[in-house]
Amino acid sequence: MTSLRQHMIEDMQVRNLSLCTQNAYVSQVRLFALYFNESPELLGPEQIRAYQVYLTNEKRLAIASISVAMSAIRFLYRITLKKNWPSADIIPAPKVPRKLPIILSPEEVVQFLDCVRSKKHRAILTACYGAGLRISEAVALTLPAIDSKRMVLRIEQGKGKKDRYGMLSPKLLEILRDWWRVERPTHWLFPGDRPGGHITPRAVGLECRYARRICKISKPITPHSLRHAFAVHLLENGTDVRTIQLLLGHRSLATTAKYLRIATSKVCSTSSPLDLLPRPVSMEVKPTPPQPF
Repeated sequence: MTSLRQHMIEDMQVRNLSLCTQNAYVSQVRLFALYFNESPELLGPEQIRAYQVYLTNEKRLAIASISVAMSAIRFLYRITLKKNWPSADIIPAPKVPRKLPIILSPEEVVQFLDCVRSKKHRAILTACYGAGLRISEAVALTLPAIDSKRMVLRIEQGKGKKDRYGMLSPKLLEILRDWWRVERPTHWLFPGDRPGGHITPRAVGLECRYARRICKISKPITPHSLRHAFAVHLLENGTDVRTIQLLLGHRSLATTAKYLRIATSKVCSTSSPLDLLPRPVSMEVKPTPPQPF
């Protein structure tokens, strides 16, 4: 199992998968092997199907979690063990429900950020909203990434190992400068507890959860909610979808286009036929007259 594990890690490294993906895949394959108490080399399609049923019916995992497990097992058998199975049939990907994000209004964004306790976390979460950053991108900002001459942020090796430039608004620049004056970091803009490293997304997520309880907004709020709000608020203010796609770093325009179904400027721009009726609908209910038989 140790040599198989190392072989799989090397296969992922050759394909330049992120360290996060590598760790997730190795962990999922380990759980798969532990469930049967056998090396994956000795297991086959029947065991894979039984494991899927176990994750779905007994563990009752979320679809996203099952999808990660199946992706890891698919990589192991297709790439590392070089099995010629029809993977779509043997290791099918579960159908993921398409859900639209719940969007904070501009007033709710201000209300939430006002409840973030520390300047560091508030600056990070404000950057998520002000530039549409993923939390992993915000915590990894460096001082050279802030280009105040061109008013852009350089996001290095974001999702999909891609560099891109994001907007740097004057207000966000001033907030980042205020934070710099507090701690005067030298490389990472938001240093973590460990020397030489930046703050972790998990630490920001915990602070986000606490701030949400304080602000008493009923909507779910995560750091990614601020990125969603960035996109929708830009769209509602007239920014075209292609520009938003570039700012968010989406590979496909279809991914960005989902915000068209959320923006009030698109959804609510047409009058409802209810408002066009010749007279208002009354909520007064008249008593039903007695029937002759």
